[in-house]
Amino acid sequence: MKKIAILHGPNLDRLGKREPDVYGYATLKDLEKMIRAEAKACGYSPTFFQSNHEGALIDKIHALTDRGVDAFIVNFGAYSHTSIALCDALSASGKPAIEVHISNIKKREKFRHTSMTAGACKSMISGKGFSGYIEALKRLPKYL
Repeated sequence: MKKIAILHGPNLDRLGKREPDVYGYATLKDLEKMIRAEAKACGYSPTFFQSNHEGALIDKIHALTDRGVDAFIVNFGAYSHTSIALCDALSASGKPAIEVHISNIKKREKFRHTSMTAGACKSMISGKGFSGYIEALKRLPKYL
């Protein structure tokens, strides 16, 4: 079974409460339950991690890489638009990554239109809600 890590950045722990008109009413736990079921069906063993702290996300990327994770699915939230350090950590992992955004970053504020972390990812899915994570799971085999 391939080991995959799903990393969530700042404010994603507020899903279900934060801007429900943008993100809906489902929680991060709801999202993880959905991903876990689909990951199992795809033959993946998922690990989940959420932090509001950039350094904690970087440390987790390093730790998971050292533990032999096969791939990452990431939603770094606002850090996607600002963090060269997260981009570098993903690149240094040598593992394939897919970036997911629940909302369509191209239809939001201009400062959200560019992802600094996308350069370290094989693919980006934006604006498909929670189903974007399922699409990411289905894209992974071509990168593994």
